[in-house]
Amino acid sequence: MAEALFLETKLIRGEHSSGQASVVEPINLSTTFYRGEDGHFVSNGDIYSRASNPNRTTLEAKLAMLECGDKALAFSSGQAATTAIFLALGANSHIILPDDIYYGTRVLIDSVLADFTITYTICDFTKLSEIEKAIQPNTKLIWIESPSNPALKISDIAEISKIAIVKNIFTACDNTWASPYFTQPLNLGVDIVMHSSTKYLGGHSDILGGALIWKNTLNSQIAEKLQNIQKLGGAVPSPFDCWLLSRSLSTFCLRMPQHAQNAMALATYLETHPAIEKVYYPGLKSHQGHEIAKKQMINGYGGMVSILIKGDEENAIKVATKLKIFRNATSLGGVESLVDHRKTAEGEHSTTKPNLLRISVGIENVSDLINDFKQALD
Repeated sequence: MAEALFLETKLIRGEHSSGQASVVEPINLSTTFYRGEDGHFVSNGDIYSRASNPNRTTLEAKLAMLECGDKALAFSSGQAATTAIFLALGANSHIILPDDIYYGTRVLIDSVLADFTITYTICDFTKLSEIEKAIQPNTKLIWIESPSNPALKISDIAEISKIAIVKNIFTACDNTWASPYFTQPLNLGVDIVMHSSTKYLGGHSDILGGALIWKNTLNSQIAEKLQNIQKLGGAVPSPFDCWLLSRSLSTFCLRMPQHAQNAMALATYLETHPAIEKVYYPGLKSHQGHEIAKKQMINGYGGMVSILIKGDEENAIKVATKLKIFRNATSLGGVESLVDHRKTAEGEHSTTKPNLLRISVGIENVSDLINDFKQALD
């Protein structure tokens, strides 16, 4: 078969590591692999499943292709992938973080990584001058989220990468919200892309996973550290999870446009509703980062919307509980629509506004989604 030109075809017809005998890739549950009579391994170099597994090999090849990278590592969760990056930096490192960073990432540094004396500075990533001012002699990493969680701030990934290159600082981008369908950070100059593959890559709220992807131009010492952390740290996904995620990617290019179309329609409606104080969605012209989003986001603006309900926290929670199609649950990226009162989910140390609802717009009929919010708000 001639090489496929389009991503949709590659994700479905790409060769799997077990050869072409079966149309659908089999699940290889073996934890160890046979050495031939001459002592050489006979299963594509697989030795022990923590180090490599045929299903993980197939998945990592697809993930690298999706992000226009050369190498991908699959992890058991997005937090495990994030931890691997921070550990690879070494002790006494300084990191620059956006002010609207995912709550779990900040808690991870404050608690689990505290003994490594990893320090950080938080600043507004919509202002490049603040990032430059935050750089210290031991700054090793600039961590980017665009759109951010949960206020959907847009960072200029290409310009931030230029600052980092001049200062010889690594960049990593959490691309979970945008997904590679809408943003390709490696092509914008970022060194490493991180995903919680639990979200849009899995797409069905039934797989826990994470991933790191990079190009061959990444510093070889960092690349080797990341691979050793995955292999020796052992936070790897099971063969079944790898198989299930690889299968989910077959519909990735069908799901993502519908997420974006529904999100744009819902955001447009909510922006006109008198019970809504503000709508955060980069596809709206009213969004502060709309022009940058137009420049760096391809194929649309993603499936995440956040809103501020007029009134207090109690009012926001009341709206969330009155929704019938949108499930009141903490996650995102699945085919089903979810709503989440973030301050409640994040806990007492949350800095999120108390009247904010985070909406993961699914792929249901958009009229049903709009009508659901209409009845809850009215």
